Amino acid sequence: MSTTTEQLLSQFKALADPVRARLVMLCSLGECSVSELTEVTSQSQPRISQHLKQLCEVGLMERFRDGHYVYYRVPLRGMNSATRRRLLALLPDDDPQFLRDFEKLKSLRALAGEAPVAAADESDRSLHRALVELTVVAPLGDLLDVGCGQGRVLKLLASRAHRAVGVDIDSDARRLARAELLLAGLPNCSLRKGSMYSLPFGDAEFDTIVLDDVLGDATQPDAALEEAQRLLRPGGRMLLLTGCDGSNVAELEHKYSAWSATAGLRLARPRRIPARNPNWLLAVATRGAETAAA
Repeated sequence: MSTTTEQLLSQFKALADPVRARLVMLCSLGECSVSELTEVTSQSQPRISQHLKQLCEVGLMERFRDGHYVYYRVPLRGMNSATRRRLLALLPDDDPQFLRDFEKLKSLRALAGEAPVAAADESDRSLHRALVELTVVAPLGDLLDVGCGQGRVLKLLASRAHRAVGVDIDSDARRLARAELLLAGLPNCSLRKGSMYSLPFGDAEFDTIVLDDVLGDATQPDAALEEAQRLLRPGGRMLLLTGCDGSNVAELEHKYSAWSATAGLRLARPRRIPARNPNWLLAVATRGAETAAA
């Protein structure tokens, strides 16, 4: 019997347990902590931890640490991902128990996301339109948002991406973003702790990388661009996004050009958003030998 067949059979056996099936369904909707899973399922923490260990062993779950917490989720990629998706599609997502679990998880996340999210003003709406327009020019593929904050850009673009990952050094921002993304119904999103100078990913892992209003305050913006370039796949794009006002927009445009040249990037002409009295500067950068599309 082949290794693939043996793994599939072990996954069937793992899902035969009702609690493990509930855990898989919850973690297919977003990354969940052990305490959340314990609260939702009304099971003891040792019991939940044992179930999660078994699910990880058969490839139906992955774990990662974020600060003081450990999170679990159904892997979005990796070996046998297509087989795993077909297997999980057999679980009825309208099962009453699964629906109750999801509602309870959403209630927990709603409490975790108590901080209000500011309503978008006209300049923000102009920025959102500009970002969405870029998804028409070229697909997002695997998306990385560096400096994701509470997940504003992720909420806007994740549904257009294959996989969307947000990185921020602020644990409170990541907690709020997790709540927002789950409530928005975006299961392809993940959050990670990380610095723009040392991102926790392998080379050439993303097709689109957003540097989300982080370059303006960076002590080494060219180093941040070089680190982002390390993660960019051939043909990929960086979206450079920085807040501005009428007094510094020209200076920022000059800095964009200088930083990109130092990092060996080709920079398209930055776009002022809105065109009059801009609050944002948005530019597309690609590897030096490639043509930028904006």
